[in-house]
Amino acid sequence: MDILGTLQKLSMESGFAAFFVTDGGWKNLIMIIIAFVLLYLGIVKKFEPLLLCGIAFGCLLTNLSYFIGMGENALYHPELWEAFLDEASPYYHSYGHVMANAGLLDFFYIGVKAGIYPSLIFLGVGAMTDFGPLLANPKSLLLGASAQLGVFVAFLGAIALGFTGPEGASIGIIGGADGPTAIFLTTKLAPHLLGPIAIAAYSYMALIPLIQPPLMKLCTTKEMREVKMEQAREVSKAEKIIFPIVVATFVILLLPSTAPLVGCLMLGNLFRECGVTDRLSDTAQNALMNIVTIFLATSVGATMVAQNFLSGATIKIIILGLCAFAISTIGGLLGGVVMYYASGKKINPLIGSAGVSAVPMAARVSQDVGRKYNKTNFLLMHAMGPNVAGVIGSAIAAGFLLSVFGG
Repeated sequence: MDILGTLQKLSMESGFAAFFVTDGGWKNLIMIIIAFVLLYLGIVKKFEPLLLCGIAFGCLLTNLSYFIGMGENALYHPELWEAFLDEASPYYHSYGHVMANAGLLDFFYIGVKAGIYPSLIFLGVGAMTDFGPLLANPKSLLLGASAQLGVFVAFLGAIALGFTGPEGASIGIIGGADGPTAIFLTTKLAPHLLGPIAIAAYSYMALIPLIQPPLMKLCTTKEMREVKMEQAREVSKAEKIIFPIVVATFVILLLPSTAPLVGCLMLGNLFRECGVTDRLSDTAQNALMNIVTIFLATSVGATMVAQNFLSGATIKIIILGLCAFAISTIGGLLGGVVMYYASGKKINPLIGSAGVSAVPMAARVSQDVGRKYNKTNFLLMHAMGPNVAGVIGSAIAAGFLLSVFGG
């Protein structure tokens, strides 16, 4: 046996050798460094770790694939998905072609592309969500609606910066502060932007405790922040059971494109509330939610290939996403100010900031800021009304944009 020749062959086939001979590989090295940074933020800084760790590792794997050859060893093949989306290609929307040539992460990504993972995440979210605070104060729906302002302002900003309508819609939905909704819409309208949009959406959700308090102080007076709200009425079991059925029926008939998200959200909530499907509710909240999160995060990270992520568009998306999130928070707060005056100063406008869809973090921030100005105040349950309304609102906003730009 030619030991020297064998060692030489192994060294030349090694991914390490490709670092020095692969043209353009420096971009993938940058993405690998970005993956390390994202892992640090997820593990050490605890920025949405359940999603960010998986996204970061998916990014690491897909860019390592560049150095082991985009053939049978590769985990993800961008060229397969480019052919899948190219109307001129014989493989346009051909899952069979993808599966015949796919790596592991390509198989994972099919669940994203088909809209399966975001919908199943909504199933789990519905099973974990108590819509009681919303039912106790239906006016909370108005705050959830007003907190979608950033979606449409950012959409207009994206168009002004040269993005197409579908791209602008995908960027704008970051303002809804709902990661699965952003992934669902982007996959349908602008899949080439999925990586940066997902990173922006989940990063700003993690930064809610830093972003929202200054805006809350800016948009409200000290007198407003000190308002102590009365305890909400008790919601009956029958109301909680009927609610998901009525909402699913009405919203899906109004906007059929919302059916996957709203349908799964309300099904999960029905499992929670009906009292006869506890095992299904527990599975949706825990085992299923955890499994789907792994697949969703890893496959989203796989789309962060260097040629898509390292561009001026990514910087614009990060900036527009921050603006979308901030304006949505301001929209919710301004809605809260209107309700403060309309109610005879009985509603604390701080709960309006919870109208963004980040459940329950945004509601907790409303509670924390309110307690700073009135130690006897307890806003959490009041803020949960706009918070869960924001989940529905972001899904409706995504459905509307999908109806307009989905062709």
